[in-house]
Amino acid sequence: MTAIRRSWRLLPAFSRRDLRYLRLLWAEAKRPIVPAPVRPQPGAWPSKGITACWLGHSTVLLNFDGVTILTDPVLGSRIGIRAGPVVIGMKRLVAPALKARELPHIDLVLLSHAHMDHFDRGTLAQLGARFARRGVQVVTAHATSDLLRGTRLQRVARELRWGERATLEFSDDRGELEIEAIEVRHWGARLRTDNHRGYCGYLLRRNGRAVLFAGDTAYAPEAFARLRRPGGYDLALVPIGTYDPWIANHCTPEQAVRMADLAGARVLLPIHHQTFKLSREPFDEPLRRFEAALAKTPERIALRRIGETFRLE
Repeated sequence: MTAIRRSWRLLPAFSRRDLRYLRLLWAEAKRPIVPAPVRPQPGAWPSKGITACWLGHSTVLLNFDGVTILTDPVLGSRIGIRAGPVVIGMKRLVAPALKARELPHIDLVLLSHAHMDHFDRGTLAQLGARFARRGVQVVTAHATSDLLRGTRLQRVARELRWGERATLEFSDDRGELEIEAIEVRHWGARLRTDNHRGYCGYLLRRNGRAVLFAGDTAYAPEAFARLRRPGGYDLALVPIGTYDPWIANHCTPEQAVRMADLAGARVLLPIHHQTFKLSREPFDEPLRRFEAALAKTPERIALRRIGETFRLE
């Protein structure tokens, strides 16, 4: 036994970490995934205005004046490395509010970076099978479109660096949507060595209205202050979880509110919490802190539970 303990101490740090991770995966294998508390009905949404539903983690279904957008689609039961039909990785705590086959027609898929909890190839393959021939478009961060191979979406994808813009046109005379990639404080490598990959958030502008999707970011007040524009933003999707101990790459709820304020956002939709156990803070802490930060203006909180829907006329 002493020899075994000595051997364990001699293992490299990354090996011990990986072994702990494998033990965690084994321990949670039989844990059930809790159903989403609310089931949305996007078929009943109006085509005018802005309607948003949080499907879980950073996946938001957004109808922006008749254009349907899906952010960072991750709708599988696990995130991680795919080995044939099996995914080896973290299991969801709460099921997505809609499965990929239950989604309405998607006009645009927005991908902020290549991390597996934001860029899920299994979900993207399902979207490609359903929508690739029906006019779906994809906007993704710089040097990430190669990860779309085999999903049928690579040929309709365009990459954007910080500050670059794209104007998308849609059928049925629905007009245009302007997208701009914005600076955030994060990193883009999918594995440990592909540090060439980009990462970003996005600004969406259409018919005189604007939406901010912050993607994944640590506290970057200068970058968000530069986003301020006349009229501000009707809605901001802001990440509020995974900050303990990853504060260097993920903002706290209070910092998320501060950055949204600096950008001039009126209503905030909190994302990146309650879905996967990626850090040490308790399950409900990010939302509690987010609500406390907005205690004087609770009407600015778009929604609180997975599956809830928010609408702006």
